[in-house]
Amino acid sequence: MKLLWVALAMLCISVSWAADNPAASVSGTVLEAKEVESYTYLRLKTKDGETWAAVARTPVKKGAEVTIDNVMVMTNFESKSLKRKFEKIVFGSLGGAAAGPAVSPHSGVAKATDVGNVKVAKATGPNARTVAEIVTQKGDLKNKTVLVRGKVVKFTPDILGKNWVHLQDGSGSAKDNTHDVLVTTKDQAKIGDVVVAKGVVHTDKDLGSGYSYKVLIEEAVLQK
Repeated sequence: MKLLWVALAMLCISVSWAADNPAASVSGTVLEAKEVESYTYLRLKTKDGETWAAVARTPVKKGAEVTIDNVMVMTNFESKSLKRKFEKIVFGSLGGAAAGPAVSPHSGVAKATDVGNVKVAKATGPNARTVAEIVTQKGDLKNKTVLVRGKVVKFTPDILGKNWVHLQDGSGSAKDNTHDVLVTTKDQAKIGDVVVAKGVVHTDKDLGSGYSYKVLIEEAVLQK
């Protein structure tokens, strides 16, 4: 837990976390359900009172009895999609027959979408790099600004005040995970878009609770 607080402080994130029991479950009756691009937000009536939860987007009917597994609790979480702030919200996976992939604020909703054979031309300029170059040369590129052109294969919006984008350009290999790079940004994108991301390379980021990244690009600006 101490590592989590330290990591969040280093990232200057104003959202506080409570994950003392990440394996816990929350059960209740659905009083309200709101679907957005990647998530379904549920207002639940539980034995301890009402609470909001977020799961991977899936149809859930009002009045349904549900269980949210593998929960992580966030406080002061702001959803730009819903244009509201939650004093407390639970992220997790929907249990039972309707179970889907677990929602994680760091790893996204699901695996990267299959967008076919990705082949994207390298960006131009002295700071231009391919995805594979960024991953394999992360030590030399640490804290430096890079340009990378890639196809959006996963997009997770409105988590910790930023959007989480996975880019691939056809370089690297899935066998050693050199084919995909994570980018955080304030900008919007859609799966399948080809964008140029300009941001700062950060390495060995540990956000706690098992979520760590050997390399990612932060504070990025996207251009199409």
